[in-house]
Amino acid sequence: MRLPSTSIALASIVTVMIAAIPAPARAESTAQEVAYGVGSATTTLVYAPVKASFCILGAVTNGLTLPFGGPRTAGKVASTACGGTWVVTPAALKGREPVCFVGDGH
Repeated sequence: MRLPSTSIALASIVTVMIAAIPAPARAESTAQEVAYGVGSATTTLVYAPVKASFCILGAVTNGLTLPFGGPRTAGKVASTACGGTWVVTPAALKGREPVCFVGDGH
């Protein structure tokens, strides 16, 4: 039995279309999600006190800057010292978002 050429062409087109369908993104396993969550919490427990100390030091510096540099400069010091990332998220551990220790100073 011979297949007509249109059937072969149709089968070829269907095969190509099925091959072109993108595969769904592979979801992370529950164990990986838990590990990243625990890592995020642990890292934040260490990181946040260091960040808070830096912010307090920036506030002291801000108090010294205000009389000599004016409010604009003092504001830049405060936003630089206390801005930035305060919580390390699982996305930051995966490299999907940055961790900025200092703010942008704007």
